[in-house]
Amino acid sequence: MLTRPSPDGRAVDTALARLSETLGPRVTRAAGILADHGRSEAYHPACPPDLVAFPETTEEVRSIVLLCNELRLPVVPFGAGTSLEGNAAAPQGGITIDMSRMNKLLAASPEDMDVRVQPGITRKQLNAQLRDTGLFFPIDPGADASIGGMASTRASGTMAVRYGTMKDNVLALEAVLADGRVIRTARRARKSAAGYDMTRLLVGAEGTLGVITEVTLKLHPQPEAISSAVCAFPDLKAAVDTAIAVIQSGVPVARIELLDAMMMRGMNVHAKLGLPEAPHLFFEFHGSKGYVAEQAETAQVLAGEFGGQDFAWATSPEERSRLWQARDNTLYAGLALRPGARALVTDVCVPISRLAECLVATAADIAESGLIAPVVGHVGDGNFHLLALHDPGSAEELARVKAFNERLVRRAIDLDGTCTGEHGVGFGKMDFLALELGETVDAMRLVKQALDPLGIMNPGKIFRTAPAMGGTA
Repeated sequence: MLTRPSPDGRAVDTALARLSETLGPRVTRAAGILADHGRSEAYHPACPPDLVAFPETTEEVRSIVLLCNELRLPVVPFGAGTSLEGNAAAPQGGITIDMSRMNKLLAASPEDMDVRVQPGITRKQLNAQLRDTGLFFPIDPGADASIGGMASTRASGTMAVRYGTMKDNVLALEAVLADGRVIRTARRARKSAAGYDMTRLLVGAEGTLGVITEVTLKLHPQPEAISSAVCAFPDLKAAVDTAIAVIQSGVPVARIELLDAMMMRGMNVHAKLGLPEAPHLFFEFHGSKGYVAEQAETAQVLAGEFGGQDFAWATSPEERSRLWQARDNTLYAGLALRPGARALVTDVCVPISRLAECLVATAADIAESGLIAPVVGHVGDGNFHLLALHDPGSAEELARVKAFNERLVRRAIDLDGTCTGEHGVGFGKMDFLALELGETVDAMRLVKQALDPLGIMNPGKIFRTAPAMGGTA
């Protein structure tokens, strides 16, 4: 557990007493609940809050934020707890606002292809409720994350190559600012030139500028036909070169995922796929039946040119579900390679023209370091992830995987890439942000100071600020 500055105990007691008057049992300091809100599936030390509140309305969120502003308590928004860089941990304590009870679909407009939701609804819950409309929300980060959390971290996932990321699919937000003001960032129009783009300022801000209380999302037609396929390759470079060729050929592939040989071994252990332990690409194609067949045929021809073998189809819903469920569970597949280990889960993103170079160099680094670090990537947009396994009781192993992670990030930035394609910065990658963006980080600090002068909104995330509330942010 991190050593952290704790807020004044009297302020916490006061907050508990006053919030209990309005929220009743929906505010708690029960040790188990605090612990659940301070940890994640990542390697970062646990950082529990002092209180957890479960609001059900925007007005209740506003009252919590106003109280935190008055008492100088940190405010930490919390979605489904699936973040990977400490994004929703509480390194300075304070009050975690758990949005899970704010999980309603508020309004759907099939004719406009949009929907307005509360932030606690998860992507699977949303799509289940949209099923009869002929529309769906395509952003799929793997985990059943909350929509508010996905907006806060600017998430993307397996279908970003075709449908974009959260920044492309959030039309408007309602949010509570640090001083209690409730703002709506835009109307429902598909485009606007009216003033600053406050929507995209808050998308990716990780709760450091405000608490998202409503999200208006762009929807997409459910495809008439879907087809998936897997293909093995002789080496990592051949798989990446195929992915680049597919993208540059204009094939509108919905998903194109890379799994290296080590990850395929883990998936065979965990999901019993029975596929060759060689680098693979997983494809998915959306459209009319004829269009899907045409896309798939082109991808198969291109794969063959780079040595792709055993282009195997999964056309039934059951086969596709098994394939993509296995892909979504790559964290557990990776952990199956070393029972009892923990994973330093990291991601970077580079221009696709530099992807093969980055991946080949990274594979050599893994081998030289003696690490078990399976790779999975959304290679259609240059983004890939690694799970660097280590003994949680070994400080030496953790130091070794952290040093590997630093080399990986520096390599990506040197190739004109980014330290994170979709996990966000949290507190896990703060040290890399200045390396990537330089003085732009100072501009971010100015925005933060303007909207959150007391530094109460999810402190200790994205970048370091001046000392606040008895410690460093």
